[in-house]
Amino acid sequence: MSAGPNGSSNVEVETKYDVDDATPLPDWSTLPGVATVGDPEPRDLDARYLDTPTADLARAGVAMRRRLGGPDAGWHVKGPAEGAGRTETQWPLEADDVDPEADPVVPPAVQDAVSAIARPPFAALARLRNHRTAYALRDAEGNEVAEFVDDRVRARDERRGVDSSWREWEVELGAAGPTDDEGRAAFFAAVDAAVFAAGGRPAASGSKLARALGH
Repeated sequence: MSAGPNGSSNVEVETKYDVDDATPLPDWSTLPGVATVGDPEPRDLDARYLDTPTADLARAGVAMRRRLGGPDAGWHVKGPAEGAGRTETQWPLEADDVDPEADPVVPPAVQDAVSAIARPPFAALARLRNHRTAYALRDAEGNEVAEFVDDRVRARDERRGVDSSWREWEVELGAAGPTDDEGRAAFFAAVDAAVFAAGGRPAASGSKLARALGH
């Protein structure tokens, strides 16, 4: 997939966990390379996912959404990446595309990015509204090793008319995180240990969208 005009791409390396409403936050003091945990940063996110009537994007392992709120508000296309993680390509919102209740219209640049696997018409697939609290996990120099987010999600499967809600955690590597396979494995093993000690468990679904759709 091409980033197209004004788009930018990166590879996300993250892990997800299911937690109960009352589960306490983990103790991150044992994570390799992490010296401090930043203050909580609340974010209210509203994402509308779209696909073709025949689910061409889903069958290719690709998700397309418009997200409002948070530091990465915009259009996002997520798909498979070589090696670890998933590729995410982002485009900024247009000035007339900020109404949370309006049906999103996929911009030409985003349509071009997915044109090899899907073409219009695109229709509503799911809506995810998420109250997120983010914490920066920093090294001794203040660089971000990873970001931890505590998500409380309300979702609607638009095609089945089914509502659901849950809480989950994500930990995503930052710019100062380990870049080699061995370092990443050691880091996420320590994340697992901290999460499981707090009462978390491996995520039952690979993504919020999959969970919203009952997968």
